[in-house]
Amino acid sequence: MRTRWLVIWLTVSAVLNVCLLVGWLQALKPRPPAQRAIARRPVITNILRPIRTNVVFAPRLLTWQDIESEDYPTYVRNLRAFGCPEPTVQDIIVADVNELFATRLGVEVPNPRREWWRSEPAPELVREAEERRAALETERRELLTALLGADWEARHGNSFPEPDSNPLDGELLGAIPPDTRRQVREIERRHARQLEALRLRLAAREQDGAPSADELARLERETCTELARVLTPEQLEEYLLRYSAGADRLRAQLRGFEATPDEFRALFRAQEQLAARLDDQSAALGDAEIKRLAALAREHETALERALGPARYAHYRLLQDPLFQQTKTVAERVGVEPEKLIPLYRVNQLATEERQRILTDTTLGPEDRSRELAELYTEHLNSLRQLLGEEAFLRLQAQGLP
Repeated sequence: MRTRWLVIWLTVSAVLNVCLLVGWLQALKPRPPAQRAIARRPVITNILRPIRTNVVFAPRLLTWQDIESEDYPTYVRNLRAFGCPEPTVQDIIVADVNELFATRLGVEVPNPRREWWRSEPAPELVREAEERRAALETERRELLTALLGADWEARHGNSFPEPDSNPLDGELLGAIPPDTRRQVREIERRHARQLEALRLRLAAREQDGAPSADELARLERETCTELARVLTPEQLEEYLLRYSAGADRLRAQLRGFEATPDEFRALFRAQEQLAARLDDQSAALGDAEIKRLAALAREHETALERALGPARYAHYRLLQDPLFQQTKTVAERVGVEPEKLIPLYRVNQLATEERQRILTDTTLGPEDRSRELAELYTEHLNSLRQLLGEEAFLRLQAQGLP
């Protein structure tokens, strides 16, 4: 037993001696010299750097976006909460609502003038436009009364937006970009100012206040040239078909013709081409110039007949006859049946031609001329009585013979 403990003690002693020896050898190894820390000298400067001891956050400024709202009741509450005076609140809301309904007018109310080929707008389209406009006006008034109370109208009256006189709508004009629309409107305003200035100049010279046809044509050509710079050819023609003075004159000439869109477009183009060629002619009307103008007129009529066809061209020419227009007006006034209009015109035409022959016949003396005119008058009355019947004939006499 003693031997066992002796062995353990000797083993532990040997291990301890080895550890001491290793430690002594490590201590004898040379060590690298220690580096001294170099102190950084302070930089002396006259720049003061204040130390922030507290931070103050500025409140966010209130902007119009915080007040404005797409919901009108909320918008009104925000304006009043912000401290806007009530008249200012009314001005802002009425202007905003009017702008909204002006946009809706252009979108929801049909434009009768879009059917530019009609001499008179279609009655059903006019009625629909009036009914839709009245409905929008009622809706606008009810909205403003609900938002501002019943007294808003005392301050603003009937401020419903007026419809645009020349709406840019439809497939072609409706596609015009906003910047181009603004340019078109500026051209229109400039044309209106020039027209008014022309009237004022004529009035100052104590002339008739209505500009001459040549002056109006010049202004219209200048306006057309400006529009051609901002519109495509298709858009320009659509605009002129609707709103130009030339198209208005053509619609007046075609009253009763019931032109189709293609017919009206063909007539309008022929009219514009003739006007452009006449502009190129000299102002002096010598024999050669008169012949040239007559040739242009014949070419124009040939182009019209080719575009319309013989039957429709004959109807068109009939409508241009002043005697036919006079006969038509009187016939409508006294209630002559539509199918008797052309025969009535033929009777009046024959009587007019015969009267002109009698008046220009140099072989007739005064007595013979008076006798033939009296006989012609009697024959004319008998023809009218036979054509119209006694009742219609008496109404025609009461209105005055055409």
